[in-house]
Amino acid sequence: MPALRVVLASNNAKKLQELQALFGTLPLELVAQSSLGVAEAEEPHLTFLENALAKARHAAASTGEASIADDSGLCVYALGGAPGVVSAHYGGVVEPDADREATRRRQDAVNNQLLLQRMAGHAQPEQRRARFVSTLVAVRAADDPEPLVAFGRWEGLLLSELRGTQGFGYDPLLYIPQAACTVAELAPEQKNRMSHRALAAEQMLRLMQQAWGL
Repeated sequence: MPALRVVLASNNAKKLQELQALFGTLPLELVAQSSLGVAEAEEPHLTFLENALAKARHAAASTGEASIADDSGLCVYALGGAPGVVSAHYGGVVEPDADREATRRRQDAVNNQLLLQRMAGHAQPEQRRARFVSTLVAVRAADDPEPLVAFGRWEGLLLSELRGTQGFGYDPLLYIPQAACTVAELAPEQKNRMSHRALAAEQMLRLMQQAWGL
């Protein structure tokens, strides 16, 4: 069976690498929308599900191909679920420059700094519970009446300082008790076995096999 090309509705290079590894057993070629000249979609909604669906439809409409979108973020119990759907720009949008990865690193830094400030008054372990949430949505076309939807949740505790250099986003702050380290201290292959995105991708893999016949 020839590989099905699926457009990833994201310009995040590390997210592309993670999902390429997670979907490696399927006859599927995952390509980033940026490589096809597709701009990022608006994400005006209040839930991960609605934003993921909007992004998948946008990429499919722009390319005429199947698309998959991930909307994910960090939900902190003590903050009522924040940063939630605004996780990527929690600290405010930084001024972009020509180096996309450098811009992302600066954005991660301001996001983490604000989160640490807002968690300063929450010292007890039960007050520092948080989880990464991933929602994956895949569509065969922009008007697909049957989008595939998968969810993944990864529980942990927020630290009061950054630890680790792997990953991106809030990875250096979320401590995973079962792994006895932060997400940013996990090797990529370990993260791909345990993460919220791995859990969602495992569900999505089964859905694509069943519904799309891959």
